[in-house]
Amino acid sequence: MIANDFIPAPYNFEAGSGEVTWQAPSNIAIVKYWGKKEGQIPANPSLSFTLDKSLTETRMSWEPKKAGGVSFDFFFEGKEKASFRPKLEQFFDRIRPYQPFIESFHLTINSSNTFPHSSGIASSASGMSALALCLTHLERQISEMTEEHFNRKASFLARLGSGSACRSIEGPLMSWGEHRDIKGSSDLFGLRYTEPLHDIFKDYQDTILLIDKGSKKMSSTAGHQLMHGHPFAAERFSQAHRHIAELKPLLATGDLEAFIFLMEREALTLHAMMMTSDPYFILMQPATLEVINKVWEYRRETGTPLGFTLDAGANVHLLYPADNKDEILKFIEAELVAYCENRQYICDRIGFGAKKL
Repeated sequence: MIANDFIPAPYNFEAGSGEVTWQAPSNIAIVKYWGKKEGQIPANPSLSFTLDKSLTETRMSWEPKKAGGVSFDFFFEGKEKASFRPKLEQFFDRIRPYQPFIESFHLTINSSNTFPHSSGIASSASGMSALALCLTHLERQISEMTEEHFNRKASFLARLGSGSACRSIEGPLMSWGEHRDIKGSSDLFGLRYTEPLHDIFKDYQDTILLIDKGSKKMSSTAGHQLMHGHPFAAERFSQAHRHIAELKPLLATGDLEAFIFLMEREALTLHAMMMTSDPYFILMQPATLEVINKVWEYRRETGTPLGFTLDAGANVHLLYPADNKDEILKFIEAELVAYCENRQYICDRIGFGAKKL
């Protein structure tokens, strides 16, 4: 598909006022996307697990108005959030060619998270995907649309707000970015991974240690831009392609030792790109490194298949099979919770995508 495939034909119906609520999850990439081209196109493909409990819930109501620009009010967790308006205005400007009807409605958007905003748990991914689903639901009221096209268009639109948001529409595993070994993969939208997936990954657990719940010192948007001219960018992009090719048989066979090695290597490579950019920056905290060393020590001593990954922040995602949940939670309480801000962590698991409420 090409971008023009998402430009709608003339609408069939007129819509009055209405309201819809969508709940969309965050996601955690196993193979990371870092660096993008013009138009929110990824510089390399990525593969991510969809989460289950780390969610954004967005209620959007609409009232018809005369055309003449986008009109909206935005509330985050019950309060007007002026600081979010520039990002939303940019988003609406980007999607206008693909949803021209938005100029004919005043939108009231109420959004809330089940996890801390701007702390490296991809709140923009869940937030933008939930909003894109609300908008595509409204478009479906005035035009005919198949379920497949609905999901792809919502993913396409979400990408224009936040790249990784395109991976939060479906689950449990999503690809984004063209890759020769994933049939149908696209730079324009996320695609549910339909290659063989071992049962062990269908109930995989993700416990998120909240090392630092504050706003990041460098936004992901700014960090992506620093991959332009990065001395190691070309090799990093090639590495991501290789890692997806290497990951496919591991996902099929359930080879956890090799899976964990690749997952952790990807996490550390992501942060290595940050530490070697110009300007360089560090999002990990001392406690992040303490946790990583504790995880390595625990795995070495017990043989338990516990691995970690990191997103663009200080928090640590601990991934492991459901069969090991009880023993790993005991280890977290005994050894790792002391490194969490206010001793807080989130017990999550692999999920299956967004839901209309």
